[in-house]
Amino acid sequence: MASENDGKWSKTALVVIDMQKDFIVAGGPMLVKGGEAIVPNVIKTIEVARNRGIPIIWVVREHDSLGRDVELFRRHLYGNGKPKPTSKGSVGAELVDGLVIQEGDYKLVKTRFSAFFNTNLHSYLQGIGITNLVIIGVQTPNCIRQTVFDAVALDYQRVTVILDATAAATPDVHIECLSETTSPPSQGRANIFDMKNVGVATPTLEEWCQS
Repeated sequence: MASENDGKWSKTALVVIDMQKDFIVAGGPMLVKGGEAIVPNVIKTIEVARNRGIPIIWVVREHDSLGRDVELFRRHLYGNGKPKPTSKGSVGAELVDGLVIQEGDYKLVKTRFSAFFNTNLHSYLQGIGITNLVIIGVQTPNCIRQTVFDAVALDYQRVTVILDATAAATPDVHIECLSETTSPPSQGRANIFDMKNVGVATPTLEEWCQS
C-alpha cells in the first residue's frame, strides 16, 4: 500500500528522543514531570509518520551500569545502592508502554544530551537522503534543544519540533504556544523562543497532521 502523500515526505525523518521508563514513568529516577502527558501524542505522531512513509529513529540513553560513560555531574547517581538510571538492559531503559520499535526503524544510543554528539546519526541520515527532521520526546531544555541546535548547525533544511509531543519538567520550561507578538520571553520561555529564532518550525500535532 502506498503511504499517505507518497514522495512528499521522502526526505523527512522522525526523531523520537528518550521516551524511556526512567524518564516518563512516575517514580523514575530521571523523571520528567511533563513526559507522561505527551505519550498519547507521541504515539499519534509515530502513527502519522508511518502512514506518510517517514522513517522512525528511536534515540535512547543506555549507560554502563557503573556510570563510566555518564556526564560527570550525574555520576553520583550510579554509586552503590543507587538506581542506575537507563543502564543498559534495565527496565528503566525500555521504551514506555505503547511505543514499539518496528522492523525498518532505527535505534540509536546516545550518552549525552545531543543525539548527534559522538554518534553516527548524521552519517546515517545522509545515507538515507534525509534533509528534514521532525523531533519529539523529552526534555525540551536538554536533549531536544541540543539536538535541534546541532541539526541547525549541520544545515538540515527544515527542523520541526512538535510542541505538544515534546515536554519538560514544567510548562514554564516547555511553553506550549508562543504568539508572534510575544516580547522576548522569561527564562522559562526561552527554549522554544530560541529555537523559533533560528528558523525551527514549532507546530502543534494537529497542525503538523494537517500540513
